[in-house]
Amino acid sequence: MHRSAHRPAPALTAAAALLSLAAVDVARADGFRCGTRLVVEGSTRGEVLARCGDPADVERRSILRRPVFWRHGRPFFLSNDLVEVPVELWTYNLGPHKLMRRLRLEDGVVVEIETLGYGYHPGSAAPHRAR
Repeated sequence: MHRSAHRPAPALTAAAALLSLAAVDVARADGFRCGTRLVVEGSTRGEVLARCGDPADVERRSILRRPVFWRHGRPFFLSNDLVEVPVELWTYNLGPHKLMRRLRLEDGVVVEIETLGYGYHPGSAAPHRAR
């Protein structure tokens, strides 16, 4: 029997499955590990505090944006009026042998996790940060 031209070979199917698993692992790599606990985008302020404790530094500000409601991955704007959204930048110092992490929380939810330079010894002056 001849193999169909549009039926993938078993080896090709297995390779595609492995690539999709690797993509999932890459997505998880964007998280921030506190010991054995993981913080990812979408984690709440309370979850981060429970998993990681208090950050070494917190900066607070706010942004203005249109109120939005998400449904099935699509944004629906509720009005054209702007509302104030609290934004916090939490910096975790993991010590001089590990990279620091900065979490951006908007309205109490982690929306970005950034890796900074190496940390510093607690109690010593924090290194100067470029802005």
